[in-house]
Amino acid sequence: MLHLRVVCPASITGDVVAVVRAEPGTTNLVKLTGAALSPAGDLVHVDVAREALDGLITRLLGLGLERSGSIVVLEADTAIGADVERAQREAPGEGDDAVVWAQLAAETSGRWSTSVSFHLFLVIATMIAAVGLLIDSQVLIVGAMVLGPEFTPLAGIAVAVVRRRWRDAVEPVRALGIGFALAIVVTMLGVLLLQVTGQVPEEFLNGRRPLTSFVAAPDVFSVIIALLAGVAGTLSLTGDKAGPLVGVFISVTTVPAAADIAAGLATGQISTAAGAAGQLGINGVCIVVAAVITLRVQRRLWTSVVHRPARDVRHAPGSRE
Repeated sequence: MLHLRVVCPASITGDVVAVVRAEPGTTNLVKLTGAALSPAGDLVHVDVAREALDGLITRLLGLGLERSGSIVVLEADTAIGADVERAQREAPGEGDDAVVWAQLAAETSGRWSTSVSFHLFLVIATMIAAVGLLIDSQVLIVGAMVLGPEFTPLAGIAVAVVRRRWRDAVEPVRALGIGFALAIVVTMLGVLLLQVTGQVPEEFLNGRRPLTSFVAAPDVFSVIIALLAGVAGTLSLTGDKAGPLVGVFISVTTVPAAADIAAGLATGQISTAAGAAGQLGINGVCIVVAAVITLRVQRRLWTSVVHRPARDVRHAPGSRE
């Protein structure tokens, strides 16, 4: 179950309550008249089955809440009661399969291009990956994968494409461009320092790194891995109970490639840098394409699940049903 908190002007509180009551997947409806101070208005609380949330939010936004009030979605980790079970039973489909578009858009939106934390994590992850490449260590590559924060902007691009909100894709594209450029430059300077001090292993300079050479060698398997990573990462974002680490390892195809570009340029291995650049580009595009396809398939499947005669909400002005 999810908890919905709505702040609305008193003039539309009746419509908000009517829309909520018309949704079978709701329970524990509470109205607090005049409880909201800023902005002033009424406060409506309701628990909602996850599979019913997207339709409910769409209908509430149809009342103009985006302009005159607000909607906050909170996780309800534990919900017990006969009416809770009734709401979950009457809601269409399964919660694990539902895509809550408003929630997904919120999770994948953000000003990453100006986020210090985003850029620091990407720089640190790339530097760790570079060390892993220099000493041919898969353990350090995995460590870099854990830190890589780039999947969320990639998913943001996919969400913008699926929703056809092209302006929403500008910020994640800018963030990825700035972030990877910064990470590559900083990492290249670090590798140059190691080279000047004689710390770059001869094996790396001679191209002998059997465990990590795949990073700079894009092939059909790179495409397959990137596509599967895009699907897995998207499912981890949209799924209700998906493991939190599923999306973490998406950077297996991105951060290490950025690190190899930096290390290759710093040590004069232009062919390695070029191969890694190809790897980064191919994988970034494939991840976004896979995410777009996954989201579209999920939307179509979910539409077929919830398709049924419209409920009578004529008493709820502004409803989109």
